[in-house]
Amino acid sequence: MLANEEEKPLAFWQGTDRHESREQKTLTIILKSAGCSWNRCLMCSYRHERYVGLSKEELAGRLIWQLRFVAAAIPIKDVEIVKLYTSGSFFDPDEVPCAVLEEAGALFRGKIIIAETRPEYVNEDILEDFTARIDDGANAKPLYVAIGLETTNDRIREKSIDKGFSSEDFNQAVRAARNAGVGIKAYLLMKPLFLTEKEAVSDMKQSLTDLSGVVDIVSMNTCSVQRGTDMERYWKQGAYRPPYLWSVADVLATAPMEVLCDPLGGGQSRGAHNCGECDRDIIDAIKFYSLSGDRSVIKAVSNQECPCREEWELVLSQEMPWCMPLTR
Repeated sequence: MLANEEEKPLAFWQGTDRHESREQKTLTIILKSAGCSWNRCLMCSYRHERYVGLSKEELAGRLIWQLRFVAAAIPIKDVEIVKLYTSGSFFDPDEVPCAVLEEAGALFRGKIIIAETRPEYVNEDILEDFTARIDDGANAKPLYVAIGLETTNDRIREKSIDKGFSSEDFNQAVRAARNAGVGIKAYLLMKPLFLTEKEAVSDMKQSLTDLSGVVDIVSMNTCSVQRGTDMERYWKQGAYRPPYLWSVADVLATAPMEVLCDPLGGGQSRGAHNCGECDRDIIDAIKFYSLSGDRSVIKAVSNQECPCREEWELVLSQEMPWCMPLTR
């Protein structure tokens, strides 16, 4: 049933996240699976990472071996939170067979699990069963479903991301998770395709307002240009620029709740960036805020002086909808 000993996850690493008002040790695992059932999001490169032509038993075996590989490589006893990701949805039985959930439950029992899934796979019975497998009574809420909502604006989610579900689909998933006693984590995406800088900032501020009191955790991902994606094609043509770090700091400084943020590729041309001179200060402030919850550091760095701040302000005022970005 099991694959050979070289079967490894796409990636896994240890880190630290702020959860329930304190820093907790985390283990993040990105599993290679049968692939996302939707497989159309314009900015996602993981859609290309999948097994093809395997039977359910063969697929389960490879995924189980990936989990066991991580368990052998990492001292699980030292981990407090395990974050499980796939190319699409951890709770899609065609992508991740039930036997894999049983294995994950046994390996990570007693940990807080955050598992990403599309809203159509948030099923009360499946969530209750998986919760029973991981719950040893140590955590008030042992399971969180993480959904890439990206924005609360249905039009942006459809036209700029091609996500394939609506805000009402997300709300139904939230209700199902609540009925199962499971927590909710929402991912937002700052500045997907076709938005001006000003529109991107406005969208994130509105989305955060809309989610206040609705979900337990909000994580804002700053859009980065991944290889082999539609977004990369636009970026290479000069038709897309990732967000300014000034914009990221502005959103975080005014958010109505604590927001997790780790700007992937920050300071590089494919990720959120400014001019290069002030980038590191802002990135460090964002990471410090995400771990500490201390918003004063974000507010302070938002007001620091740098010549590129004027450029950012010009872009906010002059970029027009449905036009090419003014800067790179």
